[in-house]
Amino acid sequence: MQARDVDYRCGEVNLRGYLALDEGIGKRPGVLVFHEGLGLGEFAMERARRLAGLGYVALAADMFGDRRQASNLQEVATLVGGLRAEPEKLRARGRAALAALAALPEVDVARLAAIGFCFGGSVVLELAREGADLKAVVSFHGVLATKMPAQPGQMKASVLVCTGVDDPLAPPEQLADFENEMRAGGVKDWQVIVYGNALHGFTNPAADGSMMRTALYNEQADRRSWASMKSLFDEVLT
Repeated sequence: MQARDVDYRCGEVNLRGYLALDEGIGKRPGVLVFHEGLGLGEFAMERARRLAGLGYVALAADMFGDRRQASNLQEVATLVGGLRAEPEKLRARGRAALAALAALPEVDVARLAAIGFCFGGSVVLELAREGADLKAVVSFHGVLATKMPAQPGQMKASVLVCTGVDDPLAPPEQLADFENEMRAGGVKDWQVIVYGNALHGFTNPAADGSMMRTALYNEQADRRSWASMKSLFDEVLT
């Protein structure tokens, strides 16, 4: 397996992603991986390598610039809040990552997808809402609310949302609003899977409740949500 850093830009901001792929198998689907609120770190990189092992070209994107990482919740709130307050900026950074992935010679640009965790889950949904050329997006324990709901007929991607029933960042009213948005937008293929006894951050083994009490790993929800992602990708990327 080949893995390396990839620098790309969004305006004046330098973004340092992480690319993983198996060598020598020709053009193949590309998948973006968007990180949690802490920034691009080992968790998203490991998921990129796991996707490469499944035969995809995986680019773990950098949404904060120069691979900046937060060390506490206050820094997370500043970095994430700044982008969520300006959804056009957030979407532009997502588009920059998509362009970097599509430019790679190993990537089949007709078969692109994106996954995201926590903050990254909201990023993939924002890309889908604006009609990015993605076959599928998967949000793992992401925030579902948006300042710019999808317009009718705008979303092209198949949408999979994997969320925990007890995630305070995606409460029932937010989930209901998202479902209504999908209906109003005429989205042709969308699904929501809610995992019982699951809190925020259920895919990350490092989520032990120490930084955020309501962020806790759940092995079963992690395993099942990843299997659901693979099933969707098998359907729409082959």
